[in-house]
Amino acid sequence: MVYYDHLPLDKDILEALGNLHVNYVFQPIFEADGKTVFAYEALMRPEGKTVMELIDEYTGLDKLHILEVASFFGAMQEYFLRGYDEKISINSFPSDCMKEDEAEVFLEYFGEEIRGRMIIENLEYPFFSIEHFREKDRSVRAMDNLLSVDDFGSGINDLERVDIISPDFVKLDRNLISGIDHIPQKQENVKDLVDRFHNRGIRVVAEGVEEKEEFDYLLGLGVDLYQGYYLAKPA
Repeated sequence: MVYYDHLPLDKDILEALGNLHVNYVFQPIFEADGKTVFAYEALMRPEGKTVMELIDEYTGLDKLHILEVASFFGAMQEYFLRGYDEKISINSFPSDCMKEDEAEVFLEYFGEEIRGRMIIENLEYPFFSIEHFREKDRSVRAMDNLLSVDDFGSGINDLERVDIISPDFVKLDRNLISGIDHIPQKQENVKDLVDRFHNRGIRVVAEGVEEKEEFDYLLGLGVDLYQGYYLAKPA
């Protein structure tokens, strides 16, 4: 389990973090060869409930900010404990960001080792704050880190959201990927998206790749990066 009590954070936020009982697992994101790990996505695993149940609980309590802070500090601690050298992808709520003092503690605590290592994934979440996003974008770019749009095509993260965020990566949702090797409509849709994003200098990640046939077809479309049970499960 990840602990936060040693961090030089405000007393109130430390107390709130102390009430969280979470672990982290990591799922690789692979280069097009299907073997070289480009990054590890940190996935929160709360004890006794699902991630969505935890998010719903904290949303109802108006304490989503606690999960935002926990994601950054907890995932990064576990990442360094595991000794990874590849980039780390951390999930972030588009309605929230760390406060200035929290971001300063984060930078001071982890230092220059985080420069150029982080990919901040903007989750599919119904609330989007331009103010919080601008602050997040500023801090991300200042440390030479990268932005990603998660779960594109699942309903909320759409082309308008991509225009606002101007990400380095777009992750195509499993809904677009499943069965693409034999479903013409999905083939046309994903090909159009890959071409559209590549024309804007955005790298495309296929998530939820579960079959060899899906991987092979996506490779032919020029998808840049891959994630899913066919290649590796979270661990």
